[in-house]
Amino acid sequence: MDAAKTIRKPFILTVPHSGEQVPDEASWLLGLEETVLMCDVDRYVDQLYKGIVEELQIPHVYAQWHRYAVDLNRWADDVDQDSVMDSQHPSGSFARGLHWVITTKGQRLMPKPMTRELHDVLVEKYFEPFHVAVRKSFADCKKAGASNVYHLDAHSMPSLGTKEHRDPGQYRSDVVISDCDGQSCSRDFLDLVVESYRSAGLNVAINWPYGGGRVTETYGHPDRGQHSIQVELNRALYMNEENKKLIPEKKNLLEAKIKMAIEKIYSSLPDMPSVPHS
Repeated sequence: MDAAKTIRKPFILTVPHSGEQVPDEASWLLGLEETVLMCDVDRYVDQLYKGIVEELQIPHVYAQWHRYAVDLNRWADDVDQDSVMDSQHPSGSFARGLHWVITTKGQRLMPKPMTRELHDVLVEKYFEPFHVAVRKSFADCKKAGASNVYHLDAHSMPSLGTKEHRDPGQYRSDVVISDCDGQSCSRDFLDLVVESYRSAGLNVAINWPYGGGRVTETYGHPDRGQHSIQVELNRALYMNEENKKLIPEKKNLLEAKIKMAIEKIYSSLPDMPSVPHS
C-alpha cells in the first residue's frame, strides 16, 4: 500500500538519540560501563511516545544506532581532528559531533581519531539511512497533498546542566522546546506545541538551554512548508539518572502527559487533503 495514502495528518515524529546498538565498526565503545555508554543516550524516549504514535498512526523514524558512534542530530562533516584523522576542523571544535570524543560529563570515549575511510563507512551505513527515512516521510506527506508538514524531533536531557552544557549547575524545566530561535517553524506551530505540553501539566522553557539541533536546522524550512521543532524531556521525570533505569510509576505518569500533549497537537493540525473532515 502507498504510505502516502494512509497518512491522516501531515505530522511526523523522529527520535534520533534513542538507539542503543553499537555498530561493529565502533570498537572503541565496546566494554564501556553501562552508565558511561548510556550517559547521553535519550534512553526510553522512543518508548514514551510509542503508545500515542501507534494509536494515531503517526509516521515516525526512530534511531537504532548509538549516538556516540554516529550522532544523527549532527551533519556528516561535524568532525574534528580528535575524531577523524584528516579533518579540517581543529581539535576540540566537535568534541560531541558526529562521532563523540567525550561525554557531557567529560569522560573520554575515543582514544584516537578514526581514519577517513571508517568515517565514510559509518556515514553510509548508519547516518544516511535515518535521514533517507526522514526525507521520505516529508515527501510522503507532500505527495499526499500537504502544503505544510509538521515535524516533532523528540529528545531527553539531564535534569541538571553539566560543565559541558550551556547552563552548568542549573536545574531545568520539565520540557525544553526549541525552534532555532524562530527559524525552523512557524510561530503558530511553536505556540501550539508549547501550549500542548503546558496543558498536559508540564512546565516548559523555550530555546534554553537548547536552541535546536541539526535535525531541526536541516528539515525546518517554513518558507518551504516544513515546520520542525525540537522537544527535550527532563530525564528526572521518568528515570534514575545515575543508573539509567526507568522508574515505572514516573514513566507511566509522564507517558500519560505526553499522550495528552500529542493528542492536542495532532487534533489541531489540518487533515490531509485526501482525508474527509469528520
